Amino acid sequence: MTHTPVSPAQVIHADAVVIGAGPAGSATATFLAEAGHDVVLLEKASFPRDKVCGDALTPRAVKALASLGMTEEAEGTPPGWDRQEGLRMYGGKVVLELPWPELEDYPSHSVTATRAVFDHALALNAAKAGAHLMERTEALAPVYLSSSHGRVAGVRYRRTEPDGASSEGIVRAPVVLACDGGSSRFAVALGLHRDEARPMGVAIRAYYDSPRSEMDMMEGFLEMRAPADPTTGERGELLPGYGWVFPLDDGKVNVGWGLLSSSEHFRTTSYRKVLEEWVAGFPPEWQITPETMDGRPRSAGLPMAHNRKPLVHRGVVLVGDAGGMVNPFNGEGISYAIEAGEMAAVAAHEAIVRRSDRPLEAYPAAIEEAWGGYYTLGRAFVWAFGSPTVMRLARDYGMPRRRLMDFVFRTMAHLVNHRSKDATDVLLNTLSRAVPAA
Repeated sequence: MTHTPVSPAQVIHADAVVIGAGPAGSATATFLAEAGHDVVLLEKASFPRDKVCGDALTPRAVKALASLGMTEEAEGTPPGWDRQEGLRMYGGKVVLELPWPELEDYPSHSVTATRAVFDHALALNAAKAGAHLMERTEALAPVYLSSSHGRVAGVRYRRTEPDGASSEGIVRAPVVLACDGGSSRFAVALGLHRDEARPMGVAIRAYYDSPRSEMDMMEGFLEMRAPADPTTGERGELLPGYGWVFPLDDGKVNVGWGLLSSSEHFRTTSYRKVLEEWVAGFPPEWQITPETMDGRPRSAGLPMAHNRKPLVHRGVVLVGDAGGMVNPFNGEGISYAIEAGEMAAVAAHEAIVRRSDRPLEAYPAAIEEAWGGYYTLGRAFVWAFGSPTVMRLARDYGMPRRRLMDFVFRTMAHLVNHRSKDATDVLLNTLSRAVPAA
C-alpha cells in the first residue's frame, strides 16, 4: 500500500496512541491520561455512532463504569440511561425472576444505554481526563521504529473532514494500544489473526417502540428455534442460543438473540428469520411487531475467550475485542474491555516511565490471573451447550430448580466475591484457580 508523504508538521508526538474509541479504547485512554500521560485517541467514525450490541451493562460492567469516574451513568440516572434490578428468565413453561445478587464486590443493579449514547459518553470522559480525541481518523498502518527494526513506534492515520477532504499524518509514541474491535485491522497488519479453534458468537438485534421499555428488569429467553419448515409449518429445532428484551430509556427496547459457533446451525441459520419468527410469538400487549421496529436488524460477531494472542506484540498492546475478550458464558464484552483497559494502562504507564518494553509483559499475566481459569471453564461450557440436547435439558430440568438457577445466574454473569465464604463464591473461585488459563 502506498501512502501520501507526511511532512514533519503532520507528525504528532505522544506518550501513547490508542486506536479505537469504543469501551476498551476510551477506558485505556482515560486511565493513561489520569496517570499524567499525553494520549492520542483515534476514532475512525464521529460521535454519536451506532454499534451492534445488546446495550446492557451487568453489575460487573456497572462497577467497571464507576471505576472511570462515571458515577451518574453507573446509577443509570442521566437522559438516555436506564436502571434495572434483575433478570427475568423464560424457559419452557417456567418464568423466573432473578434479582441481581447483593454482593460485597459488585453493585446490585444493571443499566442500559444504546451504544450511540454509551460510547459517546466514554469518549467524552476520556477527553475530559486529558486524552486528545481525534474523530473521523482512521488508523492505516503501523509505523516502525526504523526500516530495520520491527518494533512499532506509532500509527499512520487518515483524517477526513466533514466536507470530505482528507489528509494523512503520523502519531509517534513509545506505546501503541490496539482497541479497534474484533476484526482489529491493526492486529492483522502485524500478523495476529483470530484463533479459529476458539469459540465465536453471532448476535442480531433490532430496536422497537414498546411499553416493555418501562420494565425494571432485563429479560432473557432459552426458547430460540430454527426457522419453521416452509412446506409444513412445523416448528424448527431448539437452538443452543438465547434471546433478550432489554428496556431502554427512550421508550424503546433492544430485542435480539445470539448463537454459539459450537452449534451445527452457526453458519446455516438465517439469524434474521429466527428473530422475525420469535418476535411474532410475543404477546400482543408487548407491541413488539414489524410496525413498531425502529430501523432494521443488525448483526455482529462476538470474539470470545481470548481468541487473539499474544496480547503484546512488537510494542503493541491488544485490549478488549481486539484481543477476543468477550465472556464465553454470556457474550458480555464491555466490562472486560474496561477492566482490560485499566490493566493495560498500568503496564503502559510503567513502560513509558521506565522507557522499557519489559513492563508490558505484566499485562497478559494480569489478564490470565483475572479471568484465565474462568474463561477456560467458559470454553467448555460453549462446546457443551452447542448441542440442542444439552440446551433442552437445561431448559426443562434446570429452569424449574431455583437454587441451581441462582448458581448458574451468578456463574454466567461472573459475579463472584473474591474473599467471601459463600458456597457459590468458594466453588467458583476454586474452579477458576484449579483450571489452567489457556
